[in-house]
Amino acid sequence: MSVQHGISELLSQEPATDYGIAYAVLAIAAVLEGISFVRSYQQAKRGAVKRRISLLRQVFATSDPTLRAVFAEDAAALIGLAIAFVGVLLHQVTGSATYDALGSILVGLLLGVVAIVLINQNRRFLLGQAVDDAVQQRVLRDLLAHSNIDRVTYLHVEYTGPVQLFLVAAVDFAGDDVESSVAAALRQLENELERDPRIAEAVLTLSAPGDVDLVPDAP
Repeated sequence: MSVQHGISELLSQEPATDYGIAYAVLAIAAVLEGISFVRSYQQAKRGAVKRRISLLRQVFATSDPTLRAVFAEDAAALIGLAIAFVGVLLHQVTGSATYDALGSILVGLLLGVVAIVLINQNRRFLLGQAVDDAVQQRVLRDLLAHSNIDRVTYLHVEYTGPVQLFLVAAVDFAGDDVESSVAAALRQLENELERDPRIAEAVLTLSAPGDVDLVPDAP
């Protein structure tokens, strides 16, 4: 709509009737979008500090599509409002509606790019995106911290929803229990892992004797 409005205004070159109303609308919109953006910024910042990563990486790596959408859309809206303000101001100063029209077109293109990025990122999570290395390493350390686990030779972790993980691992138990005891121990360990609210489902299997151990990176 913004692009269509800009093209229409560019072709018609109609003079503006009241710049004051335009500035008032932009100011009110900026305040409302700013409040929403600050809240999403603070939430994303807390997650970034907790994971020790940059803010932008947290926004695009988070498995929470709501946080990513609100942050990106509010940021784009604020940038769009700034572009619209410059367009209206230049229209008022020069008397040419071209600047206002170009501003509308730029805002529309900006929102379109943001929408495409969000669709692509959310699609990756819907298809089961593997977690980043930091999360993978944390899960591996948590597994090795269990007293019953001697080593881990295979680990796959992917997102199944907002802050929800699906975990598949091949582990070797400490000791030399019989098959029935091992099966029961595996099920018990899976239940323990699934008590963590971040783990939606855990599937464990035994490691083969020749499998290479997975060793977590130094924290």
